[in-house]
Amino acid sequence: MSTLILALVAGAVVGLALGALGGGGSVLAVPALIYLLDFTPAAATTASLVIVTATSLTALYAHARAGHVRWRAGAAFAAAGLLPAALAGAAAGRLPQAVLTLAFAGVAALAALRMLRPAAPAGAESAAVRPGRAAGAGAGLGALTGLLGVGGGFLAVPALVTILAFEMQAAVGTSLLVITANSLASLATRSGAAVSLDWAVIGPFIATAVLGAWDGKRLAAKVSGPRLQRVFAVVLLAVAAFMLADAVT
Repeated sequence: MSTLILALVAGAVVGLALGALGGGGSVLAVPALIYLLDFTPAAATTASLVIVTATSLTALYAHARAGHVRWRAGAAFAAAGLLPAALAGAAAGRLPQAVLTLAFAGVAALAALRMLRPAAPAGAESAAVRPGRAAGAGAGLGALTGLLGVGGGFLAVPALVTILAFEMQAAVGTSLLVITANSLASLATRSGAAVSLDWAVIGPFIATAVLGAWDGKRLAAKVSGPRLQRVFAVVLLAVAAFMLADAVT
């Protein structure tokens, strides 16, 4: 199968997951770039940031039009992650490939386990707002995005719900603002690496990811959210196990 077709198919799958689940789908981008499209782990994390930025901006526009983005709170949450994202982005290119692969496998497993957890009770999102915890969560999310090239929606959404007491729709919409800001901050410190990326592969990947995200939204309306999450979680666990085995052998 040609590289172009693989890029188109991989982008469609990533976009479908992002649209259907609202977060976590970008975790598939890095392993797809490494194992299907022959990117190095360092190049894959940089390319993933480009893909995450493009798809997040598209989704952010849709959520903003629906009034689901809390700009002021989201900007404050994102601000805490900008410096960690930039520093982690600069450090990512200096880490051994095996370390990046191991770290990504761990994040993929964490995302899968979080998706397998039962949903929180309806009253669980009335927690008191704690600025210190919000800043810590924002900084941690920024570092994760910068280092591994993942959007981190599977962490951002629960953080906004439990720490800032957002309702779910506002958490999903605002998380896209946070993810976009962190991704751009990390890309700013990877400008040299971004120039050397294979845009003939990344461009089609982004195009089908954006289109797939719209199809994912329609899929989510037809299939129950918990069932979609369980299927995706199993796929992520398999990806994490494969990457772990690849890193240690």
